[in-house]
Amino acid sequence: MSYDDPHIISDGITILDALDALNKLSGEVMTLLAVDAEGRMTGTLTDGDIRRCLLQGSGLLDKVRSVMHRNFRYLHSGESNVAELRRCRQLGISLLPVLDDNGCIQRIIDLTRCRSVLPVSAILMAGGRGERLRPLTLTTPKPLLKIGSRPIIDYNVESLAAHGITDITVTTNYLAEMIHEHFSEPRYGVNVKCLRETAPLGTLGAVSLVERDDNGVTLVMNSDLLTTISYEDMYLKHIEDKADITVASVPYMVSVPYAILMTDGSHVNSIEEKPTYTYQANAGIYLINNRLLNTLKPGERIDTPELIERAIADGRRVSFFPISGLWMDIGSPSDFKQAQELMRHHHDLTH
Repeated sequence: MSYDDPHIISDGITILDALDALNKLSGEVMTLLAVDAEGRMTGTLTDGDIRRCLLQGSGLLDKVRSVMHRNFRYLHSGESNVAELRRCRQLGISLLPVLDDNGCIQRIIDLTRCRSVLPVSAILMAGGRGERLRPLTLTTPKPLLKIGSRPIIDYNVESLAAHGITDITVTTNYLAEMIHEHFSEPRYGVNVKCLRETAPLGTLGAVSLVERDDNGVTLVMNSDLLTTISYEDMYLKHIEDKADITVASVPYMVSVPYAILMTDGSHVNSIEEKPTYTYQANAGIYLINNRLLNTLKPGERIDTPELIERAIADGRRVSFFPISGLWMDIGSPSDFKQAQELMRHHHDLTH
C-alpha cells in the first residue's frame, strides 16, 4: 500500500494539511490512516477528531500525531477473522486496515462497500438446460434470463463480491458459449472464471474439475437462485459447528387436510386434526470443506445429495443454516413471473 492511496497520510503533517487531505476525499469515506516515517500505521483521523482537538486548543499547525486516534482496530495480514470484521462493522467503522507483521498497511477494507471478506472460493453451477422454462431457454441459458434489468446469475455474483469473495468459478454446459461471453469482462470487480463440463456431471460433478488446496472452504451453489442470504452468517455457523458440509435451508410446510392418527401398533394414542408439519428443505447453497471436495474423482457424475449421504455415512459433520431472507428457485414460468413482480418492488438484492 503506497501513499498514492488518498486515505493514507504521514503522521508528521500538520492538521491543516490533514484537513486538505480530507477535503480531497469527496465521495469517499472521510477517514485518514496515519503512518510513521517507516510506513507503520500509527493512528486514524476524521474531521470529527480535528473539530474536537481544535475546540480543545490545538492549532492548525500542530502535527497529526498529536491529535490522531491511536487505539484503532485492524486485521492481521494472512489471517482471516470474519467475526472481528463483523464487530468492526457493527461498531460503525468504515475503513478497516489490514497490517503486515511490521504494522504496515497491506490493504484497506471499505466496509461501506463490502459487507465481509470471507476466506472462501465460490462455484456457481450453470450447466442446466432449464427445460421447464422453455421456450425462454431455447436460445438463452437460464442463468442469463433477466430478472428486472439484470441476468439472474449477476445478482449472485454481485452478492458474492459484496462478501469479499473474488475467487468465483462458473461451471457451464448448455449454451456454454453465451455464459463464457457474458463473463469475458470483469463483473462487479471480479474476474469470473468459466469452466465447461466435458459431459453432464450431475449437480455437483463439475466441482471435481476445479483445482483447490486441501485446506479451506468452497461455497457451491446453483446459479439460478434469487436470494438475500447472508453468506457471512452461514460461514460463521459452518466454522462454529466445525462442519464438513453446511447446507442452506428454507422452511417447507406441509398441511394435511385430514385428522391424523398417532398410533403404536394397532393402538391409537391420539388424534391430531389437520396438522401442519415444517421441514427444512435444501436451498441449493452449500459450504463444503475442500478436503471433502477433493475426495471426488475428476469427471465423476454425482449429485449433491449423494455427497451429503457419503459424508453422513463416513461420520462427517453435516450442519444446516436456515435462510432468514429472500430465497427463490427460478424453476418454472410461474417462478419467473413471481420474480419479475418481486423485482418491481425490491430492486437491490445485495443489501
